[in-house]
Amino acid sequence: MFKSYSMELAGRPLVLETGKMAGLANGSVLVKYGETTVLVNATASKEPKDGIDFFPLSVEYNEKLYAVGKIPGGFTKREGKPSEKAILTSRAIDRPIRPLFPKDLRNDVVIDCLVLSVEQDCSPEICAMIGASAALSISDIPFGGPTAAVAVGYVNDKIVINPTEEERKNSRLTLTVAGTIEKIAMIEAGADEIPDNTMLEAIKAGHVEIKKICEFISKIKEEIGKPKFEYKSAAVDETIYETIANEFADRMKTDVQTPDKIERDDVLAKLTEDVKAWYVEKFGEEKAEEDKSAIGDALYKLEKKTVRKLILEEGKRVDGRGIYDIRPLSCEVGLIPRVHGSGMFTRGRTQVLSIATLGMVSEEQILDGLDTEESKRYMHQYNFPGYSVGEAKASRGPGRREIGHGALAEKALVPVLPSVEEFPYSIRVVSEILSSNGSTSQGSICASTLALMDAGVPIKKPVAGISTGLITDENDPSKYVVITDIQGIEDFFGDMDFKVGGTKDGITAIQVDIKVDGLSYEIIAEAFERTAKARAYILDEIMAPQIAEPRKELSKYAPKIVNMKISPDKIKDVIGSGGKTINKIIDETGVKIDIQEDGTVFIYSDDSERASRAQTIIEEITREIELNGIYTGKVARIMNFGAFIDLGGGKEGLLHISKISNERVNKVEDVLKIGDEVTVKVYEIDNQGRINLTRKDLYSADAE
Repeated sequence: MFKSYSMELAGRPLVLETGKMAGLANGSVLVKYGETTVLVNATASKEPKDGIDFFPLSVEYNEKLYAVGKIPGGFTKREGKPSEKAILTSRAIDRPIRPLFPKDLRNDVVIDCLVLSVEQDCSPEICAMIGASAALSISDIPFGGPTAAVAVGYVNDKIVINPTEEERKNSRLTLTVAGTIEKIAMIEAGADEIPDNTMLEAIKAGHVEIKKICEFISKIKEEIGKPKFEYKSAAVDETIYETIANEFADRMKTDVQTPDKIERDDVLAKLTEDVKAWYVEKFGEEKAEEDKSAIGDALYKLEKKTVRKLILEEGKRVDGRGIYDIRPLSCEVGLIPRVHGSGMFTRGRTQVLSIATLGMVSEEQILDGLDTEESKRYMHQYNFPGYSVGEAKASRGPGRREIGHGALAEKALVPVLPSVEEFPYSIRVVSEILSSNGSTSQGSICASTLALMDAGVPIKKPVAGISTGLITDENDPSKYVVITDIQGIEDFFGDMDFKVGGTKDGITAIQVDIKVDGLSYEIIAEAFERTAKARAYILDEIMAPQIAEPRKELSKYAPKIVNMKISPDKIKDVIGSGGKTINKIIDETGVKIDIQEDGTVFIYSDDSERASRAQTIIEEITREIELNGIYTGKVARIMNFGAFIDLGGGKEGLLHISKISNERVNKVEDVLKIGDEVTVKVYEIDNQGRINLTRKDLYSADAE
C-alpha cells in the first residue's frame, strides 16, 4: 500500500514514500529532498552465510548520470565502476548502521541506493543515509535503529545545516554527522583549521536535526514496520568458551601482553595450537573436529575480553604503554632519489612512505560525477600491499578501504595547499604502506606532509594525524577509557577509531568508525583534546627537526614554470588551427604548455633556456603592433621596392627601399638579405591595417 510521509529539514521538504516501487525488497523507501530523489532498497538472505565470522553487510551507492541530465562518455555509453565519491558515500552509509545489527547475525544484508535525480542544493548522499535507515526500520530485517544524518557547514562564522550549493562554496567546514536519538554514530569531516570547540558545536547542532529525523522514521516504523524475522544465531558457544577460558585465561593474559607485535603473534599462534591439542586430549579428535569453528570463536572472544579488561580495569595496554602514550616515532625526508619529494613516517610497527609528484595544471584529475566539481588539482592515493601485514598476497588494485584512507589524507591536506595562482602545478602524492599495525591513514597524513615540504610545495602549515580508541564497559556504558594512538589489536577489539588530522591551530579532517551504538559528547570532546595534544607533539618534536618548512627550491627533476599573461583574444592565435601553432612551439622547444581561459599561460620545462625561448615565441605571436613602436624582426621577402619584415605573430610590415637607410639605397639586396634580423620602427598603420616600417634614424650610415 502506497504511503507518503513528510517533514521539514533545514527549510526544505523531506518526503519518504513507500509501497509504490520495489515491492519485493524487504524494505524500500523513495527519499525526496527538494528535487533530489533516491530510491533505497534493503534486502536480506533467508539463510546465514556459511563459514564466516562477521556480519556480511554490503552497501551500494549507485550514481546514474541521467540524474543530472548527462549521457556517459566512452564507447559503451553506460556507467562503469563506481566513482571514488560513490565508494566514499557507500562507506559513510555503512558506518553508522553496521553497529546496530545483531552481533550474531550472519545473513547477507544488502543496501542498494539508486540516485534518480539531483538538485545540487539537496545532497543525494544525505538522502541515501536517511533512506537506508528508513528502509531497514520498516523492513523485517533485525536492526536497532533508526539512525539519521545531516550535512553541516560553517559559513561566515555560523553553523549551517544542509548548506546549499552556494553556501558550500563559502563554507570552512564540510561535515557529515550521523547518529541515533541518543548518540553520535559517525563523523566525517573536511575543514579549514576549525577549532575543536567549534567542531563539537557543529556536531551538536547536527545532532539536534538528527533527533528530529529519527523520531520521524520511528513514527513511520510504528505505523507500517514489519515484524523482524528470526534468524540462526552465530553467537559463541558459551559452554565451550567457559571451558577454554577456565583453563587458559591466565596464559592468554600473559601472552597477549607481549610488547612486540611479531612476537605477540607468534606466542598467540602457539597458544592456539596448544588449546587445540588440549581439546583433543580432553574431548577426543572427533569432538574437537566437530567443535573446530567454535574453538576458534572462543579463542577470539577470550583474547578480546582479555585485551579490553586489561585496559578498562588495569589501565594496561598490550605493548606496555600508558593510555596517553604514543608509540615510538621517527621520520625522514628526501630518501628516494630523482622523485620530486619523499617522506617516510614511522609509528611503532606502522610505516608509511609518501612520494610527491608535480605536474602541469592540465594534468589534474577529471571527475565525472553527480555534483558540480569537475576536476581536482591535488590527488592523494593510498596503497596497502599484503607484505605490509606479512601476508603473501598479490595486489589487485585499491579496494574501498584504500580509497577511503586515501580520501581522508587528501581531505586533511587540501586546506593548507597553495592556490593555483601561487603554485601552478597539479600535485599527486602516493602513500605506500610499508608496514601496518594500526593508524596507517594517519601515518599517511604525516608522511605526505613531509613529502610535500621536501618537494618545495609552499604549504601554509604542516599537518599531522593521530587516532584515538575507546574501550567501554559492556555492562555500564558510562564507564569507559579513551586511549591515544591505537595499534591494530586495539582497533580490532576496541569500540572506536577516532581519526583526526590537522595543524597546531585546528582540525582539517575527521573520520570516526565505531562498533558500539554511539558516542556521547563527552567522549568526542575527550578525543578532540587528546588528538590536539598528540598532533602538536608530532609536529613540534618529530617532524619539525627533520623539516620545519617547505624547501625554497623545487627538486631539479621537477618541471620549472614560466608564468605569463596574454589577452584572452590572442589564445586562438597561440593555439592555431587544429593546434598547429602550439604544437610547433612544443616541438621546437621541448616544453609543455597550459593555457587558461583567462589568458594565463604556464610553460613547463626542465631547461630554463627552452622555457624562455617558448615564452619569446608566444610573446611574438601575441604582440600588438603599435604606431611608433620599435620591433626586431626578420627579412621574409625581398622585392625591388623594398623588404617585407616578419614581426612575429603572423604580422608583416613593409620596409620600403627609401626607408632602409639614411643614405640612398640603389638595390635592396645591397643592404639586406632574407633571414637577416633587423630593428625597425612603425611609422604608419593605414586604414587597411597595413604596417609601414622605417630604419631611418635608427642606424647611422657607419653602423650599416
